[in-house]
Amino acid sequence: MTGAARGAREKLVVIGGDAAGMSAASQARRLRGPDELEIVAFERGHFTSYSACGIPYWVGGDVAGRDELIARTPEEHRARGIDLRLRTEVVEIDVAGRRVRARDVDGGAEYWTSYDKLVIATGARPIRPRMPGVDAPGVHGVQTLDDGQALLDTLARTRGRRAVVVGAGYIGVEMAEALINRGYEVTVVNRGSEPMSTLDPDMGRLVHEAMTGLGITMVDDAEVTKILTGDDGRVRAVATDRAEFPADVVVLGIGVRPETGLARAAGLPLGRHGGLLTDLSMRVRGHEDIWAGGDCVEVLDLVSGQERHIALGTHANKHGQVIGTNVGGGYATFPGVVGTAVSKVCDLEIARTGLREKDARRVGLRFETVTIESTSRAGYYPGASPMTVKMLAERRTGRLLGVQIVGREGAAKRVDIAAVALTAGLTVEQMTALDLGYAPPFSPVWDPVLVAARKAAAKVRSGTPLH
Repeated sequence: MTGAARGAREKLVVIGGDAAGMSAASQARRLRGPDELEIVAFERGHFTSYSACGIPYWVGGDVAGRDELIARTPEEHRARGIDLRLRTEVVEIDVAGRRVRARDVDGGAEYWTSYDKLVIATGARPIRPRMPGVDAPGVHGVQTLDDGQALLDTLARTRGRRAVVVGAGYIGVEMAEALINRGYEVTVVNRGSEPMSTLDPDMGRLVHEAMTGLGITMVDDAEVTKILTGDDGRVRAVATDRAEFPADVVVLGIGVRPETGLARAAGLPLGRHGGLLTDLSMRVRGHEDIWAGGDCVEVLDLVSGQERHIALGTHANKHGQVIGTNVGGGYATFPGVVGTAVSKVCDLEIARTGLREKDARRVGLRFETVTIESTSRAGYYPGASPMTVKMLAERRTGRLLGVQIVGREGAAKRVDIAAVALTAGLTVEQMTALDLGYAPPFSPVWDPVLVAARKAAAKVRSGTPLH
């Protein structure tokens, strides 16, 4: 019999103290006071409620200090009646017994804590490939503030100025720029043909050109086989099947996987990407009193209709709000995502939403593509910069499937137009009539996204088969 059934206050246990977990705890506390709901939150690191997305900019010096990335300190959470336990890792979930086993990271002591309601917000972990040398000093993944601090400590101790970044996704690209900003010679080793695999290769090529122009050495179509160490045991080089690249520090930017070892061991349902499966209320499927959110879950892609794993703080915070509302006695849902993301390399802005060509093919969609060149402002207005927009539309119906944008200032956030259109299920024909803001300092008369929509609509009407 639970505490709630006995008439006592309910107990909420939260595993994970970052975006999803502490958003859930905070929202539940807003709705239910300490007399109604006891909240215990476990976090294995030193920090809570911080922006992991800001770590590359902290490392690169754009953000002055670590504390600027922290939205709410542990002391602030505790002042609101949340029993937050730092440096404490949950190592087991006993679903039948409605309890979790926690371990003091520093001291090793273990104990059980019961729950009436459980939130799993264990996040994601950087992919560390199994290869010789991957755990050597000087090799870093970057996922948490502790990771970022460890990297900065290494940079401060290291005399050499050669860095190798393994992987060219968002983290890899952003960390390469950060290390360039710190005066390092940077080599990026990428297993793909172009950086940013979240883009189609033709758009990724534009990113490649920008990175090369920044002084970054790009090594594409290369598989890292091992990390070589010196006599002192520290990293000295990264080896591929074709060459070796000297390195005083190595950053792994290969990507992340859902951190769901606990959930798997507890028998909770996981999807094909390894993330927890939830319903629209973020409740773990088949478990009335367990919720999950953030980078450890899979979410519905509203365009393809399939589950996917997307590790973004925007989603994690929304998940937490939904979970906290439901735990607190209200009702909220998270309907899904369209896959919107933005990034930058120096002054080059990169954005995407919806499906890439290979995504559309994988789910059996037939489509048309168009690519247009435009400018961020009216061509005659000072500061107008070039922009490339690629758009995918479903053949016959004209439904928008995806947009990718690469350009300078004013390019990336235009992808939000497409994100709204995707969420609303608009066709490219309908998009051409969107009433967007216009003035010469902000846009040409026809916004670049609408130029692409016009061209895509014309291709859909013509029915010219290209794919």
